[in-house]
This record gives sequence, C-alpha cells and structure tokens, in this order.
Amino acid sequence: MPDMRNFEPDQIQPATNETPREINRRILLNLVRLRQEVSRADLARLTGLQRSTVSLITEELIGERWLIEGPPQRLPRGRHPRHVSLNPQRAIIGIDLRPTVTTLALADLHGNLLWRETFPTAGEPQAAIAEMITRLQGMMRTRPDVVFDGIGVSLPGRVSLTTEHLVFTPNLHWPAFDLKRPIENATGLHVQLENAANICVLAEVWFGQWVRVRDLAIVTVSEGIGSGLYANGQLVRGGSGMAGEFGHVTLDPEGPLCSCGRHGCWEAFASQGAALRYYHELSGRAAPPFPRLLTMAGEGDAHAIAALSKMADYL
Repeated sequence: MPDMRNFEPDQIQPATNETPREINRRILLNLVRLRQEVSRADLARLTGLQRSTVSLITEELIGERWLIEGPPQRLPRGRHPRHVSLNPQRAIIGIDLRPTVTTLALADLHGNLLWRETFPTAGEPQAAIAEMITRLQGMMRTRPDVVFDGIGVSLPGRVSLTTEHLVFTPNLHWPAFDLKRPIENATGLHVQLENAANICVLAEVWFGQWVRVRDLAIVTVSEGIGSGLYANGQLVRGGSGMAGEFGHVTLDPEGPLCSCGRHGCWEAFASQGAALRYYHELSGRAAPPFPRLLTMAGEGDAHAIAALSKMADYL
C-alpha cells in the first residue's frame, strides 16, 4: 500500500532516474485521486515525466487494481484518449477505538464512507481485539468483490515507533499492548496504528479545507485532549512518538487528578470529563453524559452553561 501521508499534492516534483519507481507511482496515483479522471497525456504534462514512463506505471497500477480505465473519449481529431480513475472497488478499513465505543468503517479511495458499525469498547484489550476481528471478518466475507487495501486504526493514545505497540492510553487504562499483529494475522491485511489527533491532521490535509497548508496544528477535545502537528508538509511525531501530547502538560501541580495519574494536566481542566466534573461541583447532582450536558445547556440550564463555559475558558 503506498504511504500517502507525507505526499504534498501541490508540490509535485517528479523523481529522477536514481529515485525508486515507487515515488513516481505515488505521484501519479495521487494526481489521479485529485483529478478524479485524467488521461495519460495529462499526467505526463502535469508531472513532466516521459509519456512512456507514465504509460508503464499506469499499466502497473491498472494491473494491481488501483486504477481503472474508461472508454475512449470522442474528440474532433487525433487520438481518442482513455481516462484513468481510482478503482471504486478498492477500499480501506478504518477502526476508531475510543474508551467507550469502537467504530469500524469502510471507505473508498476518495474517502467516501461505504459501511460503518459501532459497538461498546470492551474493558480488556484481548476482548476488544477479539470483537474487532470477529466483526471485520464478517464484513469482509460479505464483500468478495472488494479489494481491501489495509486497515488504519485511530487510537486515543500513543504508539511506540520501535515496537509499534500501544504504549500510552490513559483514558483506555490499558497496559502496553500489541494491537497491530493480531489484527494483521486474522485479516491478512497491513495495519497502520496512529494517534487520533494525528489522524485528524491527515484527514484535514487530504480531504478537508487545509489541502494547501504546509503547517498546521489541531487540538481535539473528547474524553481527553489531543494535539496533532503538521510542519513543512510532514506529520510531526518526535523521537519517541510523543510529539504534540499537550493534553498532559501540567497547568497546576495541585490541580485535579488526571487520567494519566498526575495532577493538574490541561486535560483535567479542559476535556469533556472536566466539564462533567464542573457540573457536579456546581449543581451537587450526578453529571449526565456529555451529549446530554450540551442539550441541557441549549435548553438554558444554568449549571450546564457554567460548566461548559469553564471548560471553554481552559481551552
């Protein structure tokens, strides 16, 4: 599966003869994605690659079922070009692992959602993986015509760059764990693990309103606080994979206990859990689920409004 995460579609620089063919493949594949339908001649013109090189790589991508070829185009004169486009039968599986719910999804190469299923996240990692595998295998059996390219997993924590194990998940309360290989062994597909905030950055760069941006920081707010960094067209992970973990920066050493075990982290003041704690402190009542708290604030509940306002102040 070509790794598209660091490709910059607006900064196309075709490879030289010394550069591996794979780079030119990525460039052509992403140009087809951006253009939807495009001829080989246009690909050669846009990249500056020789037409013979473009034709050879395009044929490879068609043979590997990345691309499909349309019917000849009718033109007033000259050759009748045949446009190529992404294969709609090729798809990628996504897993969004959250502390309370897990979502499995299937999307085509344009990011269009084809299927989704949500279920409660098990408390133990072994049970959670077993549930994912059972549901994934069932979905794959019902779609024999789909070419499954791989599986991307969004995680509420950090992954070791050396072992590829899940190593920091304060809101899941799981120990360091190998999530990747059991799913790969069960499905036969490559599995890529990534922090949820980093995935949000990549989604915005590839499919959102920031496709022309080379430097971007995103903050996600849910059970915890996540941060994703994109600098000079590259996802920033840091030497240990912990770059951007601002949710656990200490604001007040004497502050409330955080899920990571320390006191006074930003997450303890500005997450959804913090808003629920504020509501309990202000009202003396048990806090509702966060979606209900939002509804209550919209209905004019003074305690709900105050709790969300305090959370927003810390954000």
